[in-house]
Amino acid sequence: MSITTVTHINLRGTARTALEFYRSVFGGELVAITYADAHSVTDPAEADQVMWGQVTSEAGFHVMAYDVPAARPLDLGTAPFFVSVRGTDADEISRYWAALAGEDSTVVVPLAPAGWAPLYGMVVDPFGVTWVLDVAVPYQA
Repeated sequence: MSITTVTHINLRGTARTALEFYRSVFGGELVAITYADAHSVTDPAEADQVMWGQVTSEAGFHVMAYDVPAARPLDLGTAPFFVSVRGTDADEISRYWAALAGEDSTVVVPLAPAGWAPLYGMVVDPFGVTWVLDVAVPYQA
């Protein structure tokens, strides 16, 4: 048996836009099921919002997102989670970084060499999601 963990991002009214952005960064396939598609509309104003959505790529990227209905509370707090993207190819990580760290994003830690990795950086995207990107190397105690 094997399992896979997938980051599932809770948003309010921006899930489709976020998933389209992530697809533009990482490539892959986007699937989005609306509340109307699932016959689960509780507020007609939210019928076209995403009840279940994901982006998956052949490289192994996988993220899910949905729009939390207005009737449910949503308090993300301050940096409640990070999405970590690790790879072994510095050029690939640098391409993802360039796409994520666009004009509407906030760079927290610029992508640069760090004591534990050839490249490491942290950025908050336009949807408030904090991304940590790094080039993975074997741990040296």
